[in-house]
Amino acid sequence: MSLEFSVNVEWSGSGRDGEGAVRTGGQRVAYAAPASMGGKGTGSSPEELLLAAVGSCYSATLFRVLERRGLPVGEVAVDVSGFVEDYPAAARFAQILVQPTIVGGDAALLERYGEEARRARDLCFIGKAVRNNVAYEVGEVKISPSA
Repeated sequence: MSLEFSVNVEWSGSGRDGEGAVRTGGQRVAYAAPASMGGKGTGSSPEELLLAAVGSCYSATLFRVLERRGLPVGEVAVDVSGFVEDYPAAARFAQILVQPTIVGGDAALLERYGEEARRARDLCFIGKAVRNNVAYEVGEVKISPSA
């Protein structure tokens, strides 16, 4: 089976002075270069959108993996960080770090949750798309009681 995904992207302005919008899922998400890179810093940045793509795929994959393994889970919350090296000369993402919190998990099973968190990293297909170019890693796994 083959799937196709598409979004509409608009941009106006030159380089860091520009801004744009992504239309996806019936929503319009404004984006611009981040202020930390000399841009307008309005809306999201392309860097944040990349992290959101990785994090959203990872969180859904991790939830499914935990359910299939019979581990208690009510919700998965993931902090995602991206680290850029060699800015501005040859800027590139060097690392993407996902740090999941298992809401409604069993703290006595923390080691198993960590194993499954790493398994989900290996199964997430958006992560697979970036991992040959970026160190894609799982950081601290936390357990939180149900909300």
